[in-house]
Amino acid sequence: MIRNIIFDWSGTLVDDLPAVWKATNHVLIQAEREEMSLETFRAEFCLPFTKFYERYVPHVSMPQLEVWFHGRFKQVQDSVVELPHARAFLKYCRQKGVRTFLLSTVHSDHFAVQAGTTGFAEFLDRPYVGIIDKREKIHSVLEENQVNPDETLFIGDMQHDIDTAKHGGIHSCAVLTGYNGLQQLRASHPDLIVEHLGELQNILESNGMELRPGADQETEKMPVVTVGALIFNDVGDVLMVRTHKWSNLWGIPGGKIKWGEDSFTALRREIMEETNLDITDIKFVLVQDCIHSKEFYRDAHFVLLNYTALAVGNREVKLNDEAREFKWLSVANALKMSINQPTRILLEAVAKSELKPVN
Repeated sequence: MIRNIIFDWSGTLVDDLPAVWKATNHVLIQAEREEMSLETFRAEFCLPFTKFYERYVPHVSMPQLEVWFHGRFKQVQDSVVELPHARAFLKYCRQKGVRTFLLSTVHSDHFAVQAGTTGFAEFLDRPYVGIIDKREKIHSVLEENQVNPDETLFIGDMQHDIDTAKHGGIHSCAVLTGYNGLQQLRASHPDLIVEHLGELQNILESNGMELRPGADQETEKMPVVTVGALIFNDVGDVLMVRTHKWSNLWGIPGGKIKWGEDSFTALRREIMEETNLDITDIKFVLVQDCIHSKEFYRDAHFVLLNYTALAVGNREVKLNDEAREFKWLSVANALKMSINQPTRILLEAVAKSELKPVN
């Protein structure tokens, strides 16, 4: 049973990725190095961050790098916000009497500002901040607070967090809300990978604060039926979205069919929830089996009902917390992107049949 949780801060409880990226690019510019795109930064950044700087700016001293970084970060940290589900999960821990700790590289000054803005400090029994290498600190955290490793979970968004948990002999959970992508996190073999803290809360609630489902629940797994649509706009472009849970690949919006809900109703609901779009002229294209896909963040068996549809009116696309970004582009250009395999099959079928809604 989980009685103690150690949180990472950045990418786990708050979203500071845009601010850290901007501050890091400021450092690179000052050091006369090329700026990084956000995707390159996410792929290259690692902890301890000293290794990252040694690789890209070995000619600059760490004190100078710190001055450049923190000076710029203070100017942009007003963009730091709490992550979806973080507050609810922290409250859940309090309700369950779970002891909560923070183990993070975040600078103490920045933590003070962000904790004050979010109010998260009141949910943490003891914060440990400004830690360059968490692996060197984890044992003292456990000893100082007299926690049982078997009852302790470390939650983080980076490989270093998972490595820290293993080094401390405690359970590990990776979240897809931060810096490292699915394949990076898988390489560190966490005990569990979740899309966000809301999913972890559901798992703990369902299993009496145990990290994994019981054997009886495992045998009751059934395929999940989902709907998704390739949505066209009035100029013939299609909407592509990118999500954490599909290995940061591009795909189409959609989701699960609820009990008692017909597929068209489910499709319209999911599209509205995920994109803010109304759709019409819905046409069935194909059904796909998606079983044990390595592109998806957890083991799953989906039955995918794929459609085309036409966006209605001039609604602005507004993504919920399931997707990271979107693009409108032609079917041909969509096929050139890094897309998940089910979406590729759908796009190729539509391109071959020239099937698309008529405005």
